[in-house]
Amino acid sequence: MKISVIGTGYVGLVTGTCFAETGNTVFCVDNNIEKVKKLQDGKITIYEPGLDVLFERNINQGRLKFTTNLAEGIEDAKIIFLALPTPPGADGSADLKFVLEVAKHLGPLLKDYVVIVDKSTVPVGTSEKVSAAITQNAKVPFDVVSNPEFLREGVAVEDFMKPDRVVIGTSSERAKELMEKLYAPYVRQGNPVIFMDERSAELTKYAANAFLATKITFMNEIANLCEKVGANVDDIRRGIGSDSRIGKRFLFAGIGYGGSCFPKDVQALGKTSEENGYDFRMINAVMDVNDKQKTMLLPKLNAYFEGKLAGKKIAVWGLAFKPNTDDIREAASLNNINALLEMGAEIVAYDPEAIENVRQIVGDKIKYAKDQYQAAEGADAILIMTEWPVFRTPDFELLAKTMKNKAIFDGRNLFETEEMKQIGFHYESIGRKPVMI
Repeated sequence: MKISVIGTGYVGLVTGTCFAETGNTVFCVDNNIEKVKKLQDGKITIYEPGLDVLFERNINQGRLKFTTNLAEGIEDAKIIFLALPTPPGADGSADLKFVLEVAKHLGPLLKDYVVIVDKSTVPVGTSEKVSAAITQNAKVPFDVVSNPEFLREGVAVEDFMKPDRVVIGTSSERAKELMEKLYAPYVRQGNPVIFMDERSAELTKYAANAFLATKITFMNEIANLCEKVGANVDDIRRGIGSDSRIGKRFLFAGIGYGGSCFPKDVQALGKTSEENGYDFRMINAVMDVNDKQKTMLLPKLNAYFEGKLAGKKIAVWGLAFKPNTDDIREAASLNNINALLEMGAEIVAYDPEAIENVRQIVGDKIKYAKDQYQAAEGADAILIMTEWPVFRTPDFELLAKTMKNKAIFDGRNLFETEEMKQIGFHYESIGRKPVMI
């Protein structure tokens, strides 16, 4: 099947590549000339584990192609995916200007029936707006379908190739048949393709991400209470996570959620509620708690140095909002770096993938290390922002020899408190008793 994917950002590139992997011919369209040239030359433009292998294979076998020409990219396509940015506006609502602009251009270019799919995360009612924009200049029949993505950065290829479920919003039997055929290779193990109306599909994505963000935030609130009453949030996590009604995932306390999805989608859901006259108090609380949680370690760090952080060297381990990605959007590391710089601290940071992205924002205000140990040399303290696997079993003997102070402030609860006590490190984390050395 000939597929067109408009937009080669994170969702678009993963979508196009994974559809090509099952034998479809995929044209990816983007108006960024420099990016398209790199992709045409076989240079992948995002970091996502496993994507590079599929990307290279499908380019070499001629199934995955890139162009800046919209007419060329959609010619003979049976299905056109819109994988375009929907950034939050000043009021928190999702900005649909990129989606609707492309929709207007599509109308006069359509030559035969086609299914147009909203793959971007969009507010309720967007499919109707897209349909109206295309209808202005379209001379052939078409259907607009909502098919939200549920990709987790770091495991997006696996999520796409073996989805928990596929959600499709459409009221058209013709579109339903095409979408069923397209997704058949991905659900052979029996995972459901769930059909519903367009508005329900659009809200399903917001509801899913907001629920997960709420689950994370609840555990962070429990962690904060644990510190007040002397309980251990890890024990509580295990105690409630074994309940099948709750489940084990998204129960790890830390310094809040970030990335390109949760913050934006929670904010957009809150705005949608407001626009429809509903006071979604829980969502507003989630956003407020998460904003505060990101810098929860700073008062502890400041107290350790008795309010004298100026001139102290802080080694920041981790910059990405989560491991296995280079994405720093809404990352807690940025909040903490900015606050520490204002306090006069000196920062040396290390991240396996996200350094260049941070450098573009922070520049030379901080220093960057080649690995976690170089960052820690002569450091007064380590501040852990991201739970990269490489940080989980460090050489504590080496750290003890090279650090100025044996102090670690852990925003991701990587280490056991008893172990830290035995090796003589001052160790403070989230929702657990501090090890005061």
